[in-house]
Amino acid sequence: MTSRHHGIIPSLDAICLLGLLAPMVASTAMAQPASAPSGMPRLMDRETEVAMALSACPPAVASKAAVYVLEKSGYVKIRDSENGFTALVQHSMTTSQEPECLDAEGARSHLPRMLKVAELRGQGKSPEEIRRFMADGLIKGLFRPPTRPGIIYMLSKENIVPDSKGGTESFPPHVMFYAPYLTNADLGSGGEAEGGAAFVAGEGSPFALIIVPVPAQTGSGHPH
Repeated sequence: MTSRHHGIIPSLDAICLLGLLAPMVASTAMAQPASAPSGMPRLMDRETEVAMALSACPPAVASKAAVYVLEKSGYVKIRDSENGFTALVQHSMTTSQEPECLDAEGARSHLPRMLKVAELRGQGKSPEEIRRFMADGLIKGLFRPPTRPGIIYMLSKENIVPDSKGGTESFPPHVMFYAPYLTNADLGSGGEAEGGAAFVAGEGSPFALIIVPVPAQTGSGHPH
């Protein structure tokens, strides 16, 4: 990974925190496609969305992973998991698309936050209202950080993530490991901009993640 992607640091932080910080606020100023309700990501054709979600997973995982798709009211599960993994296209900003494949621990910790953000968006809540709700939910224990090591696969070639300027950019396939409260210094990393083998996003937070790039061919493509 090169310094060309230095803008991804705040965007991956946004993934960790589900876009509830500055990137989400910035997204309200962006024009929405005609097919999208105000404040909501553009809704995709279901078959396309399922294929994109599963493209985040390794092939052996994709065939038995649960699948969620986004509707106007929030995410809807259309397939149960047979292996503990869950796939969906996350939107940390309304204009981004982040196909993710979460293991069982991610389904317990990260997924409920993703689902709630989409639900609140569907209810027409403002970014600030969502931020307050999610922050309060973390304090009250409604949302809990990971309690053991685990992985989120993002092996898709169609990752479009927030950048540091309030827009979006492509980002290569990668995997993310739960690392609550870890910092780049702990990892001996200078951060993604230094072009190292790994870096920490959301460093110092309960939902910090170690990011490791992988070869593009590792992904599952577009299984049906």
